[in-house]
Amino acid sequence: MGQTFAEKVLGRHSGKRQVKPGDIVEVTPQVALSHDNTAAIVGIFQRMGGKKVFNPQMHAIFLDHASPAPTSKHAENHRIIRDFVREQAIPNFFDVGRGICHQVLVEEGLALPGEIVLGSDSHTLHAGVMGTFGAGIGRSEMASIWAIGTLWLRVPESLKIIVTGKMPAWVTPKDLALKIIGDLGADGALYLSVEWQGEVIADMSLSERAILTNMTAEMGAKNSYIPPDERTLVYLSDRARHDFEPVQPDPDAAYLQVLEIDAGHLEPMIACPHTVDNVKPLSEVVGTKVDQAFLGTCTNGRLEDLASAAEILRGRKLSPGTRMIVIPASSEVLREALRRGYVEDFINAGALVESPGCGPCMGNHMGVPAPGEVTISTANRNFQGRMGTKQSDIYLASPAVTAASAVAGKIAHPNTLD
Repeated sequence: MGQTFAEKVLGRHSGKRQVKPGDIVEVTPQVALSHDNTAAIVGIFQRMGGKKVFNPQMHAIFLDHASPAPTSKHAENHRIIRDFVREQAIPNFFDVGRGICHQVLVEEGLALPGEIVLGSDSHTLHAGVMGTFGAGIGRSEMASIWAIGTLWLRVPESLKIIVTGKMPAWVTPKDLALKIIGDLGADGALYLSVEWQGEVIADMSLSERAILTNMTAEMGAKNSYIPPDERTLVYLSDRARHDFEPVQPDPDAAYLQVLEIDAGHLEPMIACPHTVDNVKPLSEVVGTKVDQAFLGTCTNGRLEDLASAAEILRGRKLSPGTRMIVIPASSEVLREALRRGYVEDFINAGALVESPGCGPCMGNHMGVPAPGEVTISTANRNFQGRMGTKQSDIYLASPAVTAASAVAGKIAHPNTLD
């Protein structure tokens, strides 16, 4: 019997030739990712008796969740982190303005095929866009990696999702992800390794694929994987920090479940308040009043996402009473969006363009809604209070639908704009 991606990669990195679901393995990740929560991890590490991190080269630390600092408390956390990075001689530190950890990790060539990234963030699965085993862990687990360099993991069962057909106009990978989450439920892939396969996946750009690996966290998955191909290798050709060896699942691998999706039957989807699996076709929520539109996050803040929204906003104005916030996922994305004129399109339409980072996604700053307001967002989560206000509603959608809704002042399909 062949092996899945998770079985192969965890077997390789644990020094075991063959592992199976349920086995406990001990691994040393190639990258240990943390962000603003590094300050809290420093405290745990010190209480454990830690003085020097196991391997400074292993760590990648980002300031992105409250960036730039919105309060003195956040600023103090950032100071603690900067001091720690300097004291520990950690080279992979990305300060305020570089962007969201998951996007920057990929841009910096730190997420590589066949390797392991463990991060103190639930969306570390994002790294699977590069064929990486990326998984989220807790702060205490991260402190343990800092101290001894290893962590045990349970080998997960695997779910294969095969996507065929051709996605219709205005249907995006975000809609595909929301459709699957709506069908399976928020715990439908709990602690599973999700493998994305099929002609639709192969035809996607890396930016589009990243939406899928990122959103898989909302199904409860342990990791999410897209097989690295020529596009992956070309992208990494001048970015990869070192040589790597991709891992591909065997054709005869055994899966807990195989799910087949015909993309030709998809339509734009919306996740409605207050759960990500409360998914409905766009047609069922069209006309819902929108106070705020948010384009950005690690899910949909890349250049192609901005391009999609800019195309809709170009030559149009936001609806009176509706505001729009645009936050590029990284400084690299922002620089290219400036060069291509997207930023000017946003400003001309009446939108705000803010510095790269997570922004209002988790309710820190740069667009916290008022009680009773409705936000349509390209983010990955919409639970009550996610954006900092429990008495507000969040709808999740694609960049195109989000931009169209900002113009219409209500949830709208892009093809209905004048």
